[in-house]
Amino acid sequence: METSKAVIQTNNIDIVKTEVKKSKVKLSIILTHIIIIAVGIIMLYPLLWMVSSSFKDNLDIFKGTSFFPKEIIFDNYIKGWNGISGYTFATFFKNSLFICTMAIIGNVISCSMAAYAFSRLDFAFKKVLFAIMLITLMLPFHVTVIPQYIMFNKLEWINTFLPLTLPKFLATEGFFIFLMVQFMRTIPLELEEAAKMDGCGPIRIYWKLILPLSLPALITTMIFTFIWTWNDFFSQLLYLSDIKLHTVAVGLRMFVDSMGESSWGSLFAMSTVSLIPLFAVFIFFQKYLIEGITAGGVKG
Repeated sequence: METSKAVIQTNNIDIVKTEVKKSKVKLSIILTHIIIIAVGIIMLYPLLWMVSSSFKDNLDIFKGTSFFPKEIIFDNYIKGWNGISGYTFATFFKNSLFICTMAIIGNVISCSMAAYAFSRLDFAFKKVLFAIMLITLMLPFHVTVIPQYIMFNKLEWINTFLPLTLPKFLATEGFFIFLMVQFMRTIPLELEEAAKMDGCGPIRIYWKLILPLSLPALITTMIFTFIWTWNDFFSQLLYLSDIKLHTVAVGLRMFVDSMGESSWGSLFAMSTVSLIPLFAVFIFFQKYLIEGITAGGVKG
C-alpha cells in the first residue's frame, strides 16, 4: 500500500510539473506576442499618423492633440490630386508607372542574361568580370553621380526619361545579377545537359529552360525594381526639371514650400495614395519574394 501511494504521489508530482511547464510555455508565447504587437504598433505609428493627418485641416495636423481627426476632411485628397501648376497628380503617377515599367523590363532582360552567362557559360576572364561586378555593389551611388550627369548631359538626355530607363537595359544593377546567379546555380545541370542532347543551343536553353525555372528570382527582381524606382527621389529630381515629367516622389516635394505656406494635408493625402501600389505589389507577390530571396541565398 505504501508503495502504491508513493507511486501515486510521484505521478501527481509529475503531472503538476508538466502542467507548470505548459503554463510557462503558454505564458512565454503570450508575452512574445504582446511584445511583437507592441513593437509593430510603434513601427506603424508614423504611417497611421500620416493617414490620420491626411483627413485633417492644416492647422489641426501639428497643433491638435488628438490622434484621430475631429472632422474627416476629404478636400486634401481632392486638392492633392488636382496637383500644382496645372498638372494633376495623375500625370505624376503616369510618369512613375512608365519609368517603373521600363526599369522592370530592362532589369529582368539584361540582368537575367548576364546572370545566365556568369552561372552557366564558360568564357575568358569570367571570374575576373564577376569579381568586378561584385565590386560595383560596394561602390556608393553618389560617387558616380557627377560623371554620369556629365555623360548624360553631353548626350542631351537631361530632362528626359532616358537616364532613368535606358541604363537598366545594360545590366547596371549588380545586386540583381548576383541574386539571379545564385538562383540559377541551384538549377540541376542534368536538365541543361538533356536540353543540349535534344539540340538546344545556349539561347534556347536560356529562353526555354532557365528563365521559366528562375521565375521566383525574376519576380523578386521585378518587385525590388518597382519599389526602388517608385521611391527614388534623388535621381528623378536630378534629371527631370520639367514639371510635366515629374514623378510621384518629386511631385510630393512640391507640396512643401520653405518660403511660403505648405499644403501638409494634401502632402499626406497623396503620400497615402502613393503607398497603395507598393502595398498591392508586396501583398500579391510576397510568396515569390520570399522564395526568390531564400533560394537566391543558397549556393548550388
